[in-house]
Amino acid sequence: MYDHLMEKKENKAPELTPADEKNLPEVAPHRSGFVNIVGNPNVGKSTLMNDLVGERISIITEKAQTTRHRIMGIVNTPEYQIVFSDTPGVLKPKYKMQEGMLAFSESALTDADVLLYVTDVVEDPTKNADFLAKVAKETIPVLLVINKIDLLKDNAELEGVVSRWKELLPKAEVFPTSAKEHFNVSNLMTRIVELLPEGEPYFGKDALTDKPARFFVTEIIREKILLNYDKEVPYSTEVIVEKFEEKETSIHIMAVVYVERDSQKGILIGKGGSMLKKVGTQARHDIETFFGKRVFLEIFVKVEPNWRNRENKLRQFGYIE
Repeated sequence: MYDHLMEKKENKAPELTPADEKNLPEVAPHRSGFVNIVGNPNVGKSTLMNDLVGERISIITEKAQTTRHRIMGIVNTPEYQIVFSDTPGVLKPKYKMQEGMLAFSESALTDADVLLYVTDVVEDPTKNADFLAKVAKETIPVLLVINKIDLLKDNAELEGVVSRWKELLPKAEVFPTSAKEHFNVSNLMTRIVELLPEGEPYFGKDALTDKPARFFVTEIIREKILLNYDKEVPYSTEVIVEKFEEKETSIHIMAVVYVERDSQKGILIGKGGSMLKKVGTQARHDIETFFGKRVFLEIFVKVEPNWRNRENKLRQFGYIE
């Protein structure tokens, strides 16, 4: 029922005769393309991205709006290059920052060779119907990834979920998956490779992402903030790396966490600096794992009132180009 479920020499080389050319083995053309991952918040886009890339490119928490930027993860083999893009969850903006996040998601509809629309088994299919309608009009291949099927009781439930989504995206190929359990992700990857256009690689074959090292430091720190704080505090923060000095065996990093109010600064730091120390310890551990080097991490907190609605700050923080 489901689509694809289951040293140079100066001497010239001898010229080939027509018979020789006929017996040469066929070499498949190189394939290369952009595969963009879109969908609503909390459906598992970042988990899927990391699984497909085979590296922890995107941070993951159970909170909505964990992903704020468009993040590329690149998969290279001798035969192909896939440039995956993880995007923020689609939402109705309440701040100028969220307008920038929505722009990242919508831009993913305009420059993809293959589009992965990710949902899950509990999401309301009518949520953000305007964006879904744009996906339905796409002329490029759309793969509908129904994630978290490990939460279902049986195939009958799955068939009902698939049926509802096929009404909304009738041209899409359906891939029921569990990115967390790595179920059916290999089949999804196989189909993506089949759909890639022929072409030369867009990035060097040793590239893993388009983002600089500093970006991943900020994301790791922000992830720890999301995990350790509740309510509005994690959503009112932005992290900037002001110093990144890398040596052969160590990295010295100085980062600033911006918040909007003095009260948020107090909560972030905690009594006697206990909370900020906890965040710093957790972040340093993951940064050391990411870079494979010893890390000296300093984190400071500054107040920047209403930064989520200020264009100059949003430009500085990378939400507006």
